[in-house]
Amino acid sequence: MSNNFEAIRDARSLGVPKMLLLGLQHMFAMFGATILVPILVNSYFNGEGLSIQVTLFFAGIGTLFFHVCSKLKVPAFLGSSFAFLGGFATVANLDSGIFADMTYGEKLPYACGGIVVAGILYLILALVIKLVGVKQVMRFLPPVVTGPIIICIGLSLAPSAVNNASSNWFLALIALAVIVIFNIWGKGMWKIIPILLGVVISYMAALIMNAVGFTNADGSAILDFSGVAASSVVGLPPFLLCKFDVTAILVMAPIALATMMEHIGDISAISATVGENYLEDPGLHRTLIGDGLATSLSALFGGPANTTYGENTGVLELSGVHDPKVIRLAALYAIILSFIPKMSAIIGSLPSAIIGGVSFILYGMISAIGVRNIVENKVDFTKSRNLIIAAVILVCGLGFSGGLTFTIGGTSITLTSLAIAALAGIILNAILPGNDYTFGENPNGDINRGVSFNPQKKK
Repeated sequence: MSNNFEAIRDARSLGVPKMLLLGLQHMFAMFGATILVPILVNSYFNGEGLSIQVTLFFAGIGTLFFHVCSKLKVPAFLGSSFAFLGGFATVANLDSGIFADMTYGEKLPYACGGIVVAGILYLILALVIKLVGVKQVMRFLPPVVTGPIIICIGLSLAPSAVNNASSNWFLALIALAVIVIFNIWGKGMWKIIPILLGVVISYMAALIMNAVGFTNADGSAILDFSGVAASSVVGLPPFLLCKFDVTAILVMAPIALATMMEHIGDISAISATVGENYLEDPGLHRTLIGDGLATSLSALFGGPANTTYGENTGVLELSGVHDPKVIRLAALYAIILSFIPKMSAIIGSLPSAIIGGVSFILYGMISAIGVRNIVENKVDFTKSRNLIIAAVILVCGLGFSGGLTFTIGGTSITLTSLAIAALAGIILNAILPGNDYTFGENPNGDINRGVSFNPQKKK
């Protein structure tokens, strides 16, 4: 008997209860990484950094803004960006000029001001793309460039998955096993919510293990509910207004070079996953505007930069449900959670091992999409130019794990590994002779139809 099925484009066909569950699955997929950004920034600012509530609020609002800007077509979730962590750390350590006598909390608004400017840079690139056309821009981003970059996006996240899982391998393996079992052998609705089932079942296992006295590998408790006890049931997110200073802007704004390249890679990955060409419709300029506005709006009121999330792209591939309405449900959940500190704390108590187990699937799937990008576009690796471009991208994307830091005018600027990889690939593709790819000539290749991680999909 064949179990083949088409991807679900309209989740309303599943009914409201199932749609709500699918939205919850996307919310769980983004939650761990999204709240990790303010947690890390707080460590830089001695506890006076970003708020988890504000971060969740603007992840939801930013996602809805993005969907409006992209004509409600692109199933992307926008969570907090890790690319700006180095910038936050730099601003936290500024001790000259106006920053000389500031507390950490007083420096934070200036870091956010720099991110507002970074978001504006997205709008400038969007305008350029609108004026010259996406085909002219995509001449510099053929599959030999975008494919390896997408592979790097997934593989660069791999150490995070292993690091989280290593805190309790048994718990991580439970999460991983549940996802695999329900995705391969599940029937009906059970088959399209494997991530949610993996989180819920492994969390129940964590509750039992914690109750009988098991601990993590380092001897710490599997579950920590201290944050839950200290949180109120209802509360407004602690918004703050950003401030602007040239020094902070020079630290934060150039990071947009990296995140814009990541954005293009992520939109390519989402297009590959759902079998649509979002670079042309609704257009790369629209998705950049959505991402830029979401980033600037978040930072304007004390939140982090936003970025399209690979975790949710992985959920799209695994579930086979490609309806953007499900993503918007996840955005609404995030907004509601931002006003319920206690519920946010409960979800925040999710053991890192479970996040690691889930990430094993999601991060690896992103890299698999990159491989598919290369295969479906028939990139010819018998040509030395293509081999050189792919090789340099992979080494840069995986080798510069700490990024590349340089100083301009006394200000330290860090390019992430993905930004270095993207720039290297774009430059090599532009200067090396023999480019035989034209965007738009092979639509099926451009949107990467065919080979899928999910063996149940029709090919």
